Amino acid sequence: MGIYEELQARGLLAQVTNEEEIRKMINSGQATFYIGFDCTADSLTAGHFMALTLMKRLQMAGNKPIALIGGGTTMIGDPSGRTDMRKMLTREDIDHNAECFKRQMERFIDFSEGKAMMVNNADWLLDLNYIDLLREVGPCFSVNNMLRAECYKQRMEKGLSFLEFNYMIMQSYDFYYMFQKFGCNMEFGGDDQWSNMLGGTELIRKKLGKDAHAMTITLLTDSQGKKMGKTAGNAVWLDPNKTTPFEFYQYWRNVGDADVMKCLRMLTFLPLEQLDEMAKWEGSELNRAKEILAFELTEMVHGTEEANKAQESARALFAGGGNAADMPCAELTADDFMNGTIDICGVLVKSGLTASRNEARRAVEQGGVTVDNEKVTDLKTVYTAEDFAGEGKIVKRGKKNFMRVVVK
Repeated sequence: MGIYEELQARGLLAQVTNEEEIRKMINSGQATFYIGFDCTADSLTAGHFMALTLMKRLQMAGNKPIALIGGGTTMIGDPSGRTDMRKMLTREDIDHNAECFKRQMERFIDFSEGKAMMVNNADWLLDLNYIDLLREVGPCFSVNNMLRAECYKQRMEKGLSFLEFNYMIMQSYDFYYMFQKFGCNMEFGGDDQWSNMLGGTELIRKKLGKDAHAMTITLLTDSQGKKMGKTAGNAVWLDPNKTTPFEFYQYWRNVGDADVMKCLRMLTFLPLEQLDEMAKWEGSELNRAKEILAFELTEMVHGTEEANKAQESARALFAGGGNAADMPCAELTADDFMNGTIDICGVLVKSGLTASRNEARRAVEQGGVTVDNEKVTDLKTVYTAEDFAGEGKIVKRGKKNFMRVVVK
């Protein structure tokens, strides 16, 4: 089985521009391909995870990845999948974020001895003359076709700025530039990027009379959300200072039953034969599959030692113990205590385990709340600041949601 067939078997491929040509190129290790990463934060997220593992798979098969840091395109902002305009970042913020991305990517991609490249589109986009750009690439783009693009449809209803309208042209120009400069002959991305990617292949064909190729990967959907990487409204970061290895492990340990095998196929490097056997697992065996998923991905991002610690702490927690230092932590302040106490509903809300006191009240009444493994059923239960001294108390809502609560 070639790498192309493996990608198909893992459910990764969504659309391609020329399947037979792409199959031959990547199976023979002749693809020099790129994936772009806009620097909108100072850490990559679990949402970038699929792209990083895809780059690693293709590199292992002899192909050459180009990790494109979007120092230039970040200054515009991609409207794909957005209902509002992205926050405008300063050049200093973008440069800082780009440096953070580079350090994290090196855990996945081997940049030694010319095996991969890392480039920043700020190096060519920021020096472009607007009139020259319009004359060079403007005639290659149909406004009618651009307006029909999926990436713009959502925004057209609420208002699409001219700034964002230019994003497709910038992304297309990236491919056009790297095709000539670095011999980049293929672009990969999520299936929400299809219109932007076709823009690049068309620009190369019209300007240079040559063929380039594009392939999109299927984004995880269903209960994982349209894109990976968010839980309880917060991003799941690859930076351990923003999402601890324990929190990262728990995120994957808590995926839905319907998604666990999909995640294992798409994100891990476990052999397909092993995954085919695991696909037969049912009931309680799915919890074992989730543990395997969580361990494999935590090990990939944070290393074996941290993955072992996270797994041991998670198992101990559900057995009634656990290393408190490894658990997600919420801090109470003096202002959270009225007359020196805080009730159980207040603890649940302040720790983020419930969104409101009404939700907290229902959780207590339904018997789903424990504090240090003791079930709390009385809504009048109160605590003092001293109760949360030291390592604090472990507050759980249901089987999967918990927080170590301390006093700041």
